[in-house]
Amino acid sequence: MRIARSLKLSAALAFLAVLGGIASLCFSADGSKVVCRRTSEFNEIFVVDEPGGLRELRFELYGARQSVIKLDDPDHLELGYLKAILTALVLVDRPQRVLVVGLGGGTLPMYIHRHWPRCRIDCVEIDPEVVRVAKEYFGFKEDELLRAHVGDGREFVEKVREPYDLIFLDAYGADSIPFHLATVEFLQAARKATTPDGLVVGNVWSRDSNRLYDRMVRTYQEVFPELYRVDVPAAGNRILLAPLAEQRWTAVEVARQSALLNKRLELRFSLPEIVLRNFVREGPADSKLRPLRDAEQEKPSARG
Repeated sequence: MRIARSLKLSAALAFLAVLGGIASLCFSADGSKVVCRRTSEFNEIFVVDEPGGLRELRFELYGARQSVIKLDDPDHLELGYLKAILTALVLVDRPQRVLVVGLGGGTLPMYIHRHWPRCRIDCVEIDPEVVRVAKEYFGFKEDELLRAHVGDGREFVEKVREPYDLIFLDAYGADSIPFHLATVEFLQAARKATTPDGLVVGNVWSRDSNRLYDRMVRTYQEVFPELYRVDVPAAGNRILLAPLAEQRWTAVEVARQSALLNKRLELRFSLPEIVLRNFVREGPADSKLRPLRDAEQEKPSARG
């Protein structure tokens, strides 16, 4: 009899422990709440609501924020890299066709869609579950000008027939670089898929967390005639801006142009200030570093 009672008590305690684990997953002391958790072939996906009406997409429960929206304010830009990446839309101010590789919550393509309503935007995302989560929890909606394509970003880029004015490469993580999206061969395909006056834009993590950072920069310099970047110091991101033709842009010139966009979009931050502080032209390529190439795919630990 005592054994039976003991077993029942153990089972009850185990059940309560499970409930406690679920509760701790869903709520935290700071008021955050997990509203969705899904496992796909590629990711562990979390949607987390934070105080202040913010909703975040993460690929680890306590990992980096992949996308952030404000539920009652679609024009709110929370992440520093999204503010900095608007520099690309200063340099190519009237894009007709845009490609985004790596959807996340869809914040970037939806923002462009709202403010450049005649622009055709294609998004390619390898994980179909990420696309579903973007639609269910982040307000991502497809229409005749905004499309999400499930598939490998490289395969999509290599099959492009009508070039894009802007290609955003937003699929790089801090410690999870899709190698085949970072090589000379891939960037050559991206360059071929871009209009002559267009721009290839990479959102990459700095060398503090990304051991391939310097070689990634070297790889961009191998493919494009010059390279610019906008630093995002607080977040550790670097926005790489690769034009197809040499431009010789200066921070002062780009800041002056960005003031017009700042006014048109009614931004709640100063894009000219971001540009003046953080826009730089990369110096000469470091010949001691080897650019990343497809042949190295099986040897990801190799260093320059």
